[in-house]
Amino acid sequence: MRPIRFTYLVLLTCILAIGCTPSPEDGSGKAKGAKAANVEGKTGTGDENTVDTPRLYFVTNGIANFWNIAAKGAMKAKEDFDCDVEVKMPSAEGGRAANQKRMLEQLISKGFDGIAVSPVNPENQTDILNELGNHGHFITHDSDAPDSNRQLYVGMSNYDAGRMCGELVKKAIPDGGNIVIFVGSIEQDNAKLRRQGVIDEVFGRSHDPSRYDKPGGEIKEGKYNFLATRVDDFNDTRKKELPEAALAKFEKIDCMVGLFEYNPPFIFDALESAGKMGEIKVVGFDENARTLEEIKNGNCEGTVVQNPFMYGYQSMKILAEMSRGDYKKGSEFIDIPARKIVKDNVEEFRKELESMIGE
Repeated sequence: MRPIRFTYLVLLTCILAIGCTPSPEDGSGKAKGAKAANVEGKTGTGDENTVDTPRLYFVTNGIANFWNIAAKGAMKAKEDFDCDVEVKMPSAEGGRAANQKRMLEQLISKGFDGIAVSPVNPENQTDILNELGNHGHFITHDSDAPDSNRQLYVGMSNYDAGRMCGELVKKAIPDGGNIVIFVGSIEQDNAKLRRQGVIDEVFGRSHDPSRYDKPGGEIKEGKYNFLATRVDDFNDTRKKELPEAALAKFEKIDCMVGLFEYNPPFIFDALESAGKMGEIKVVGFDENARTLEEIKNGNCEGTVVQNPFMYGYQSMKILAEMSRGDYKKGSEFIDIPARKIVKDNVEEFRKELESMIGE
């Protein structure tokens, strides 16, 4: 009897040990792989950490129509590359940076295989961003965080795009004049670079993305004068009031520049209310429907557009490949170039945009 009891005890011990071993599955039968992802440094992939159906997140830096287009691209990648995709957009109420941080903490807790983030304030978010990289594949899009452990950045050169915007300003007021810039944030990497590109191009300066003219007072060189940079912090009330306040404060404005997708429409509203539509030149950024309509009507010199659809699509495609061990490591910058839209090509662009987003 003793050998039988001994054998039984050994078997029971083995069964209990196996039963206490953590499961690599999330309850649906799919291996998550997120916690074990090979993310030390900026590595590419590891076959031992691959998954069949990656769990991916696309995190924006706010809520805007621009991000709705990007979400369409992310969802298209979900279909094309057989991955689970969720889009998360932090609201402005209570602070976008704080809301985004809480959102990222929740996603770390839930687990993921890959995450693409447009950081609100990369200089002050390094810790939480690096934590993402410790739990799964982490990339940035739209606005970079080069000091984090992100594996790559999907987007454009915001400095070069800003210089393209500056070219439109010079075309709009070739003899010089007073300019006011409107932007949602001055903390985001993309906003800083975009604004600096505009200023440098208008002043005819050398190409230097590290240059930074602090906002606050006037910035004047030669025949051009930047009266002010107005920052709305994504606050809906300020978005509307800032262009109106600028028109009331400054005796003479020759050009108003809106650097975020929603800025130009509020500029147009203010100009209409003041009876100055067409009198003051406008240069925009991104592809808001109102901006495109006013380019067609001759009330906007032009706009510099990104490709948010491809930001979403390429980000999810790359993360799916990384999660499956299929990604071939290359450049840390996936360039999706910006382009200028003016009256001559605005209709062609509108049709292209409608075709891309299925509307």
